[in-house]
Formats: sequence, C-alpha cells, structure tokens
Amino acid sequence: MPELLDFLRDFDEAFRSRARLASLYSDFRFQKTSNPDGYQANSATWTRALAKATQGGLVPGPSSGLSRNVFVLHSGEELAKALQTQEYGRPLALGAAIEDAARKKEFIQLKDFLDAKQSVYAASWIPTPWQIVTWTLKQLGMMRDQSQTDRLVAADFVVMANVEAAAKAILDQASKIATSNTSRIFTKELFVSTFASATGAENLSTTDLQVLLTHLSRDRSAISWSPSSDTIKIKAPTESHPTPITDEDISIAKLRALISSLEPQIDSLTTQIASCDRRAREAVTAKQLPTAKAALRSKKNLEYTLEKRHATLSQLEEVYARIEQAADQVELVRVMEASSLTLKSLNKQTGGVEKVQDVVEGLQEEMMNTEEIGTAITEVSAGEIDEGEVEDELAALEGAEREKREAEEAKVREREEAAAREAREKREAEEAEETRKKFAELDKMVEAGTPVGEKQESETSANTAEAATS
Repeated sequence: MPELLDFLRDFDEAFRSRARLASLYSDFRFQKTSNPDGYQANSATWTRALAKATQGGLVPGPSSGLSRNVFVLHSGEELAKALQTQEYGRPLALGAAIEDAARKKEFIQLKDFLDAKQSVYAASWIPTPWQIVTWTLKQLGMMRDQSQTDRLVAADFVVMANVEAAAKAILDQASKIATSNTSRIFTKELFVSTFASATGAENLSTTDLQVLLTHLSRDRSAISWSPSSDTIKIKAPTESHPTPITDEDISIAKLRALISSLEPQIDSLTTQIASCDRRAREAVTAKQLPTAKAALRSKKNLEYTLEKRHATLSQLEEVYARIEQAADQVELVRVMEASSLTLKSLNKQTGGVEKVQDVVEGLQEEMMNTEEIGTAITEVSAGEIDEGEVEDELAALEGAEREKREAEEAKVREREEAAAREAREKREAEEAEETRKKFAELDKMVEAGTPVGEKQESETSANTAEAATS
C-alpha cells in the first residue's frame, strides 16, 4: 500500500472504512445535485486529508528529485499515482474536491497567491464566478472529451490552513523571545533556524519560505520583509503596522546572523579538540608516539582557532550589546518626545496658569454666593415657626419621658419587693429547719433516758413557742 495512503489511514477514520473509502474513490461529482450532503462530506474529507499530507511532506512534487513542500500542494499525475490502490484505483473526483477547496479559498493557486497585491482575506480579492469557471476549466482539466480518462492537471496550490497554523506558531514564539528592538530583526537564514520548530518542518523549501513570508507580511501585517536584502523585522507589540526595513536594520540582521553562525563553530571546535586529546592519549597508551604528536599538533591548531573564534564572538557580542542599548535609547527618546508633545497639548487645553487662577477665583466666589443664599433661605424659614406648636411638642416629649421613667421606677420597686420576699421566705425556712433539728435531738435524748434540765426544757419550750408564733 502506498506511503501516502498509509498516512491518511492513520490520520482520518474515513480512510480506514472500506465503505467510506469506496465512496471517496468513486466519481461523486454527480452527487452535487442528487446528494449534496454526501458530496460535501467527501469533498471536505479530501480537503482535510490533502492539507494534512502536505503538512507532513508526503505529497510528491513534480519530480522525485525536488524537495516536498509543507505549505504548497502539487496536484498532478504524481499525486494520483500516490493515492492509487489495487482495489479502488484512482480517486476519480479528487479534482472536484480541489476545485471546491479553491472556491472556499482553502486552497489558492500559488501564482495567484504570490502575485496578489492585497491580502487574500480582503473581500475584493474574491474572484468572480466567471473567473472561477474559467480557472476550473483551464487548471483542473474539466474541459475534456468524455473519452478522456480522469486525470489531475499539474497545478500548485497554497494550503491556507497549513500556512495560517505556522504563522500563528511563529508569532506566538516571537512574542516570547523577540522582546527588544534588535531581537526582532533577522536575516532569512536566521529566521528559518530560529522558528524551524514552530513551522513543523525541519527544512523549509524556498517556495514554502516565500509563501510564509508573503503571508506574514501582506496578509497578517506582522512583519516587514525586504527580499533584496533578505532582512525580516517582526512588528513590535506597540505598533499598528510594521515599520519599513532600514539600513540600520540590515546591519543589525547581519551582525546577529554572524554571531549565530559563530556559536556552532565554537561548539564544533570544542568537540574536535576533545577528540584530538582523546586520540593523543590513546596513542600514548599504545606507544604510538608519532600519532600522538600529530594529534597534539592538531589540538594546538584547533585551540588557537577556538581562541580566535572566542575573541571574535566576544567582540561582536559587545558591539551588539552597544547597538541594542543605543536602539533602546532611541526608542526611549521617541517616547519621551511624544510624551512631551502630549503634555504640552494638555497644558495648552487648560489655558495656562492665569486662566486656571481665574477659574479657581470664580469657583470660590460662586461657592460664597451659594453659602449666602443658603443663609438667607434659613432666616426666612425661621420667621414662620409657630412657638405654640413647639411648646406643645416639648410638653408631649416631657410627658413621654416622665411616663417612661415612672415605668422603670415601678419595675425597680417590684424587683426589690420580690427580692425581699424571697429573702424572708428563705430565712423562715432556715429557722424552721433549725427548730426541727432541735426537736429531733430532744426526742433522741428522751428515748435514751437522759434527764433533761430545766434550762434545757425552758429553752426548748421557748423555741417551740417562738416557732409556733412565727
């Protein structure tokens, strides 16, 4: 089974179902009127599948020797052969699916995309119905005799979903790493190496890179791009539109590219020095002195070269730091100048110090007038008060206060009387208990035959009489 179809089976469940696969490979163009839903389902499935296959670099180009693009789909016999199966043959309606994608601007012919002067998202860019029909007949080979076999005419299409996804990923990454004015400037090579992981492709072809930069500059207004100098500048977050490329930008881009190229050279030299040192040690161990000397000479040469590279890199980094500082200072001066003009304009709107003093004095005068008017109104209102009504209201308030005070005094008396009564009852209960205890002791003495003195009898009788009286 072809590699491309294997990929599509893993990507989309429709290519794993025998029934759906038979429908996708059939000539479903005639369902456009008889079964519109089925037609749209098959067409949308092919559009998604071709976009994903292009992104994976699996769509063959016009020649096997050419690199495969990830943003540009090549439609032709190579694609039809790559999708051909022994059971279902070629996809007979693939051209119609590509035509539908072109109508919806999901696929845009490469030449039209690169030649467009305005954004592909602009409403005026949409081709007229007659242009669509003419393009379809010419580019997709729909104008043919019935005896001719179904074949895909060679044409290149920009897959907008792939380009848009890569552009978004690049801008997201740039917002994190391109934080200064100079760090937003790149050569084309530095741009590719910096954002290779975001594009989802290890190596972008020349066509892919041209499509991506055109989309970012023209359709997204996110970068400035100078093809003549291969310089790219990402728009600052505070800018509404990217500023044009200047000579200073070109110099900064070249300096950054040179610094970036020196770093891997230093890493490579370091690795080679370690390798020479290892070979020299191994040769000494094996008593191969000539080999050890040759390895040590190579090591010395590499160390000398490494030292020079380090010195060059250090010098370039110092220059770049000064340039970055100067660029930030230029931006700071611009901001301060704009702020000065804004402050001057606002101060001018106030009319100057004298006008402000006049306004303050007028405000104070009007406040005094307001206070005098309020005082006059109060005096007028005071002459209309009925003193009799005031006395009657005062008497009513005093009566209410007196009744409240008398009620509180009555409650206090009731609480005091209740407390006295409770104390008296408690005292009487204690005396009765004491008398009971004495009678109980007397009874015990009588039962025991103990004589009771007169004094004791008289005390007992007295206590008894007192208890009875109580």
